[in-house]
Formats: sequence, C-alpha cells, structure tokens
Amino acid sequence: MSGLGGGRLRIGDVTVGGRVLTAPMTGVTDLPFRRAASRLGAAYVSTEMVACADFACGRPDVVRRAAVGDGLPLMVVQLLGADPATVAQGVRLATTAGADLIDLNMGCPSKEVVGAACGAALMRTPELAERIVAAAVEATDRPVTVKMRLGWDTHTACDLALRAERAGAAALTVHGRTRNQFYTGRADWSAVAAVKAAVRLPVIVNGDILDAADATEALRLSGADAVMLGRGVYGRPWAAAGIDAALAGAPWAEPDAEPRLGIVLDHMADALAFYAEPHGLRLFRKHLGWYVERAPWPAAAEVRRTAKARLCRLDSASEVERALVALWASEAVTEAAKGPALALGSAPSYNAPVSAGGAA
Repeated sequence: MSGLGGGRLRIGDVTVGGRVLTAPMTGVTDLPFRRAASRLGAAYVSTEMVACADFACGRPDVVRRAAVGDGLPLMVVQLLGADPATVAQGVRLATTAGADLIDLNMGCPSKEVVGAACGAALMRTPELAERIVAAAVEATDRPVTVKMRLGWDTHTACDLALRAERAGAAALTVHGRTRNQFYTGRADWSAVAAVKAAVRLPVIVNGDILDAADATEALRLSGADAVMLGRGVYGRPWAAAGIDAALAGAPWAEPDAEPRLGIVLDHMADALAFYAEPHGLRLFRKHLGWYVERAPWPAAAEVRRTAKARLCRLDSASEVERALVALWASEAVTEAAKGPALALGSAPSYNAPVSAGGAA
C-alpha cells in the first residue's frame, strides 16, 4: 500500500490502524508515554531501544523498557544486538512478553551503540545484519521489521533492504540520513525512494517529520507507505493521531489549555505509578519541560522557558499541578485559547536534541 490519503498499514499479519508511527526513543517512549499517546489515538508507538544481551540477563532497567501494559493498540518492541544468537534470545523473550511486532535497530548512530558493533554499525557488515534478521525471523511467529539509515557514509540502504527482505523481514523503516550525518542537515526523503523501488515490503520514511505538511511531502518524495515521527512528539503525544487525521483530510487542531492540562496530569500520574516517587517525577521532568516549552502559551518564549525551569525544580506532583494550572490559566492563556486553534500543519518549531536511541 502506498500513496497520500488516510488508511492503514499492513505489516505481515498485523494491521496498524494508521500511517503515522512513533519511533523508539530512549528515555522518551517508555510505557507511560506509550499509554498517553495511545489514549490520544496513536496507532503505533514503539518501546525504547532494548539491548538483547541485557534483556536476556534480566537487567531491571532494560526489562522496564520492554514493559507490556494495558491500553496499547499494538505492542511493538525494538531490539538491539550484534550477535544472531543473542538477538534470537531477545526475540523469544519479546514474543513471550506479548509483542505484536518486533523491530531490529540497525540505524542508531550513537558512538556507544556503534562502538558495540550494533545499530548503524550493522550497515557496514551487511552479511552479519542479514544473519541477524534471519535468526530473529526464525525465533518468532511475529512479524520482524528493520529500522535503518541510508547507509554509514554513503547510500547503501538498498543492499541491506534486499538482504532483510530475503531473510524474512516484514517491513523496513529508513531514516533519511547516513550514520555519519547523525542529525545534521535535513533528512533526504527522496533518497528513500530507491529503497521503496528495490523491495516489495512496506517502507516507512523517517527523519525531520514534525507536522502534516512534512508528512505529506515525505510520502510524496519517498513513495513510502507510512511515516515515522521522532522528536515531533516531544511534548505532543497527540501528534501522531493528529497528523494521521490530517492526512485523511479530517479536521484537527492542537489541544487547548484545559485538555492539554489533563493530558499532562494523566501522563505524570502514570509515570509516578510506574516508577514510583521520587524517581518517577525526576524521569517525567523531561516530558514536563517539553509540554511547557511547546505550548503556544504564554505567548512569549522566554516566559515559557522560565516557567519550564521553575516547574522542573519542583519536588512533588501536587506542586507541579498547581504551578501548571496557574501558568495555563493566566489571562494570556485565556485570550490565546479564544483565538484560532493551531493546526497540525503548522506545528510549533523547535530544535531539540534526539536521544541516543531515537530518530528525528
């Protein structure tokens, strides 16, 4: 399936209820975030990147990254590894845990990951990458997908894509940069078209997709079947569902102050329940900062930055709630809420760092 309108994406025997997917991002797409995005209509939100070796050893923080919870339309687990047998073990564990889809990371550019011969380093060892995909497919009855980049320093994605297809992969996601580009410059969506032309699998385009206009153009230039969001969901867990609606021609706008406040408080409560205080509040602060900084009010960016710094120093959930209510219930917010809603086609612009396991 391809083209520009709304619709669904078929990956093996799994139907994804939309064409806007949310990427695996370390420190971002934990279970509380995945639940928040799913409540708001996201059809596909991956776990954080899970290292197979640590997963197999039962390391608590790694097991938490693969946590299964109620309220998710799909359980998508992303695994990382450089050894076929270890990856196969991780796949078996993910399958037992209830994964609907299993994604293999062959695109993470971080020095720590590639230094362990994982992630994007596998684009330099395509024979090994193919064996890893084959081992993963053999270890599960669930569809296995592969996330990659355009290459290491040149465009070699077509070779890896064909190898992955031959090994039994059910879909491919391609970030429109090489590893050596990291996140500099702009993602080259048109370069993904060569991968789409080379294989018969669904192809998902990724990189610099922040709003509906970006998604439409990325689909047009790449010919891909779907798009994957990364940093576009920071502070906007509703973004995937909204962009999906926009692609289908349905009206949609960013939440006003009252529903946005409810989203933040529900997300925070879930984080506190999942991690317990005070650890949960510390981990939630990055999300809180994004929620405040990416809100359209108060109108002055400097006021939002000051408020963000203040809120992220608070030590209790009740203090955070009171401060956020006061911030968004101010006269400036009230007036802004009466004005035209901000459509997803004109999402707020920002430059935010991408986590080591993430994809912009």
